[in-house]
Amino acid sequence: MEWLNYHHLYYFWTVARAGSIARAAEELRLSQPTISNQLKTLEGALGHRLFERQGRKLVLTDVGRTALRYADDIFRTGREMQQALRGIPTGERMRLAIGVADVIPKAVAERLLQPAMRAVRDLTLVAREGPLAQLLAALALHELDVVLSDTPAPEDIKVKAYSHLLGETGVTFLAAPSLFHLRKGFPRSLDGAPVLLPSPGTALRHRLDRWLEAQAIRPVVAGEFDDSALLEAFGARGLGAFAAPAVIEKEVVAQLGVQPIGRADDIRAHYYAISVERRLRHPAVVAMADAARGRIFRD
Repeated sequence: MEWLNYHHLYYFWTVARAGSIARAAEELRLSQPTISNQLKTLEGALGHRLFERQGRKLVLTDVGRTALRYADDIFRTGREMQQALRGIPTGERMRLAIGVADVIPKAVAERLLQPAMRAVRDLTLVAREGPLAQLLAALALHELDVVLSDTPAPEDIKVKAYSHLLGETGVTFLAAPSLFHLRKGFPRSLDGAPVLLPSPGTALRHRLDRWLEAQAIRPVVAGEFDDSALLEAFGARGLGAFAAPAVIEKEVVAQLGVQPIGRADDIRAHYYAISVERRLRHPAVVAMADAARGRIFRD
């Protein structure tokens, strides 16, 4: 059986994070030739080059990036083991850096993140919102632990990512008081009525378009929005009826003063946790996934 030298792996991990052998040598308090020799030994044992020179820069190869993901996992697990065996808090706060795709309603994100906050004592939550492609790039650079999305990771991205389904929910159409008359005869009442829709190209917009087409309903598109919060804000002003995930219907009603005008359970909104790990490991993320699958979306 071949054994992996974890000292060599730790030197590789440090160099990859530091960005250069010189900075790693300062951190490890070792000479640069010593670290270089250890890296060559590790590459020889693995049978692959982990770094390559690009000018004066030391850049990870494809194999190096794969090795770094595993090294991150290995040393994170080691820290977790030490904390678990000590049985007492170390005083150092655990950090969760999470990306939230901007098409996900804020109430859905909050509902998913609450179990994570409750599960880990003294958790420092760092939340970034933006387009999915931008967040996946940050995930690949290990700037994020996980990304919340309404679609799986696209197959054409270069990031090796795993999409973990958290759950799915139907859709509720809501409207401000001036449009409450759309309740009568729903969904036919939407024909010719003003509606607010997510931007074209988003998962929910695609499903809404297909549903409306199947019903032969042609609403007046009064607005298209990248940001779900802005869409809901204009919906509350009566600019048009809008669709929201049924799982947050009560929150949207309470916050915006709108009311349901009809439900479409055959339109399904899906939610995923995307990670570079085949299996979710961060305890806060595991708690979030367990709550989503066992309670949030089941309700």
